[in-house]
Amino acid sequence: MNINMNKLAGLFLLLLTGLVSPYMVWGAGSAKNGTLSLVVENDVFYDIDQHYTNGVRLNWVPSRDSFTPEWAVKAARLVPWFPEQGEIRHGYAIGQSMFTPSDISIANPPLRERPYAGWLYGTIGLAMETGKQLDQFALTIGMVGPASLAEQTQKFVHKLIDSDDPKGWDTQLHNELGIVMTCQRSLREFATATFLGNQLDFTPHAGVAIGNVFSYCNAGLTIRYGEELPKDYGPPRIQPGLPGSGDFSPVTDFGWYIFAGIEGRVVARNIFLDGNTFRDSRSVDKKYLVGDLQFGIVLDWSNIRLSYTHIIRTHEFRTQDSNDDFGAITVSVKF
Repeated sequence: MNINMNKLAGLFLLLLTGLVSPYMVWGAGSAKNGTLSLVVENDVFYDIDQHYTNGVRLNWVPSRDSFTPEWAVKAARLVPWFPEQGEIRHGYAIGQSMFTPSDISIANPPLRERPYAGWLYGTIGLAMETGKQLDQFALTIGMVGPASLAEQTQKFVHKLIDSDDPKGWDTQLHNELGIVMTCQRSLREFATATFLGNQLDFTPHAGVAIGNVFSYCNAGLTIRYGEELPKDYGPPRIQPGLPGSGDFSPVTDFGWYIFAGIEGRVVARNIFLDGNTFRDSRSVDKKYLVGDLQFGIVLDWSNIRLSYTHIIRTHEFRTQDSNDDFGAITVSVKF
């Protein structure tokens, strides 16, 4: 694919403008109508506290009837792989993720252990939806290191719940500005079937992330099963993870579906394993092939969605003792 670099530069500037001025967009009145989603991923659901130990993300997606700002329309036209026809969507997110070694009671963890690290970020996303195909492009900018405030967050929460105080945050990665650009394509209802009177559909996806925080290629498949499946792509997840969508459109006043998905990633860069880009820091020998298996349930009402996802992630580095298990709870509310 021959991509015009001038178009990409213009796209980056438009997305950056939208990222640093979301409150101007929200204050326009029409953007008050949309979907607010809170995603919490944590390994405490399985009584462990290690590796990818916590992630929190707040998403805002204006409704389909809201006015689409001019910058979003222009930016969407600059994305070379977006289809010419479709509905332009945009959204925003802020989040924080934290990573720790397997034993947080040690002030100086062994070098074979995953480094302490935090990630505080903001994301602006564009999407083009044709009904059965969703193309997404996102720009994420944030800070890795002490500026992520992950140390303060974990210590505050652990004190609040009377849990062990993490001792090793003095060894965390150094401050570093992080930038990641992500693109993703999902094909909803790529295949459909009826089983025991309910609907079954299959949604494959593929994408790529480029940046100093994450760089990888990914591909996978999500299966949904329910009475009347809504026209969405599953609940949102925190990067890296299987794709979803912040918006939802229930078919009835109450609906449900169960889902399962699998994704494989070829990882070229993961700062939370490789360490800082421009300074010496702790690091571990990462694995280049990583897989996620997830399954869960979605409950829809007219204006509220609740979902739970169980994620099993294969080893991400060579000295890792076991796979990671963590859960994700998502609450979405339409305003």
